[in-house]
Amino acid sequence: MEVIETIAQMRELRRAMRLTPETTLALVPTMGALHKGHGRLIQRALTLATNVVVSSFVNPLQFNDSRDLASYPRTPEQDQDICKKLGVHYYFMPKPEEIYPPGFLTTVNVSHLSKKLEGASRPGHFRGVCTVVTKLFNIVQPDFAVFGHKDAQQLVLIRHMVRDLAMDVEIVAVPTERDKNGLALSSRNVLLDDDGRRKALCLNRALRRVHFLVKKQGITHVGELLQAVRSAINSAGDGVELDYAHIVSRMTLEELNHVERGNTLVLIAARVGGVRLIDSTRL
Repeated sequence: MEVIETIAQMRELRRAMRLTPETTLALVPTMGALHKGHGRLIQRALTLATNVVVSSFVNPLQFNDSRDLASYPRTPEQDQDICKKLGVHYYFMPKPEEIYPPGFLTTVNVSHLSKKLEGASRPGHFRGVCTVVTKLFNIVQPDFAVFGHKDAQQLVLIRHMVRDLAMDVEIVAVPTERDKNGLALSSRNVLLDDDGRRKALCLNRALRRVHFLVKKQGITHVGELLQAVRSAINSAGDGVELDYAHIVSRMTLEELNHVERGNTLVLIAARVGGVRLIDSTRL
């Protein structure tokens, strides 16, 4: 595996790849602190292309809280070992000043979709996400880019962005990876203590409760389902604070009154012992 630290190196590598027509490239964008969920993304990427790039960049533009940025886990050596073992070809780890040079002024925003849901709780977050993903697409020029379903709103926005800006990349989504207890894998999970990990299971319980009510009891009224979500989160006790719970259209992210089978997302964000976690499911 080759480690690449500059845009110039990455572009030179991509130009060389294009000399061999049968060569294809898949990108797995990450912020490091890799776990088994990232491993699934990488494994999927390896089935799509002859070469795989994993990017590792803790993007300051998508953090609206400097304390959150400072506490975000960073494990570069461990991440590189994981990538090597999985068979990744290139590990791209640019410095912040490489991605955002002095005088950087241009950002990418997916209009009102960036301000909803997670965007309402974290103003500017998706502008940062879409800006860095656009830069990575321009630098790496992948044929495929692989993302997880857990960040469901992010996936919707990136697909809109790629379509609207006619970007020549195929977005591939991979199901959420969970531990044996159902907790969605996240780089932030390392910040949870044992009690926090136990309490964090309420997010998955809430999503499973919605599935049960819809599929087994035929309840489709969103108000009833959201009440069940809030009850599941509140049952975790002290130290768990629900940020939001929404049931929306997968296509437009508009709030729904009733579940539309095949076109519904359930999105949850909560703080567990001060650690902010998100989870989602499709109906």
